[in-house]
Amino acid sequence: MSMLFEPFTFAGMELRNRIVRSATYEKRADVDGFVTEELITLYRNLAKGGAGLIITGNALVHVSGRSVPQAICIHNDFYIDKLKKLTEAVHKKSGRVAIQLVHGGRQCFPSMLGTERPLAPSEVYEPTLKTTPRAMIDEEIWQIIESFGDAARRAVYAGFDGIQVHGAHGYLVNNFLSPYTNKRTDYWGGDEERRFHFLEEVFKSIRKEAGDHYPIMIKLNSADFVEGGLTVQESLKIAKRLEDMGLDAVEVSGGIYESQLKAARTGIKTVEQEAYFREAARTFKKELNIPLMLVGGIRSKTLAEDILREGDADLISLSRPLIREPDLPNKFKEGKEKADCISCNGCMRFMKLDMVRCTQLEKGAD
Repeated sequence: MSMLFEPFTFAGMELRNRIVRSATYEKRADVDGFVTEELITLYRNLAKGGAGLIITGNALVHVSGRSVPQAICIHNDFYIDKLKKLTEAVHKKSGRVAIQLVHGGRQCFPSMLGTERPLAPSEVYEPTLKTTPRAMIDEEIWQIIESFGDAARRAVYAGFDGIQVHGAHGYLVNNFLSPYTNKRTDYWGGDEERRFHFLEEVFKSIRKEAGDHYPIMIKLNSADFVEGGLTVQESLKIAKRLEDMGLDAVEVSGGIYESQLKAARTGIKTVEQEAYFREAARTFKKELNIPLMLVGGIRSKTLAEDILREGDADLISLSRPLIREPDLPNKFKEGKEKADCISCNGCMRFMKLDMVRCTQLEKGAD
């Protein structure tokens, strides 16, 4: 039997196969962050499409971290009821769904925060958005830590099968972890140990609210791909610390806004260009005992099988291909070899789109 379609279980969560829909911003919540029928339909189709685990687009844990418009919100109890409708829709199609918790940190579009400056550990200029964040005071840091725990409690009530912390791609957790964005000299920064404190407290806050046996995962940069940022070896140390604390799985990615979309590379035309974080995943796998998800340009079923067979990852994460083909897992199972996604990143021009979708399909591409 194909390894890709073997059932896989971790932290008590049974998956029907090893394909993960990596967290993908959808721009389908309403303007206040409530789940809509369009969003439920998207998730129902993803569940019908055969993914073993679906991770939601970034869900906002605190209003100060609003980075994009019409993202899912979970920063207040009144979001729970509609989030529950989303999880029920996935479960009715025999799917599993985890929610990704995020604070945008220094990468919040200024238009999303009114007159406020983005929050970050330090005032390091963000050239993509042309803004300098405000350094958080101690009280604000603890407030955000608590907000992650509160969001976890709501996620459990709403029926999610697990939680993923967004610790990658230049958002707040990554801001604290990275020496590039964390220039503090207090408890929250200054060396590897202190830069880890924020994530350590976030994890403890989530675990306290979700319970000892609830699946908690993290999306982690293998590297920031900027001078002075996190390296693979530094990121591996972070993953090992989390494993010791009881983390259940790691998804390996990479890059921040300034590194020019290293997380979503364009022009993937050959198998050799696929799985561009594979080497980092291999390094992680040698020293971790918890499951590892690999994301980043995987388009071919044969390559996905090879990654699993060689032991470089335990689960295969897909993002852009499932925007174009939400039923790609089923198609792979039926014999399709390669995703239709051409990695053009048209789907990522979300400020110009009414929702995140494949722009190639509108051009009549096959």
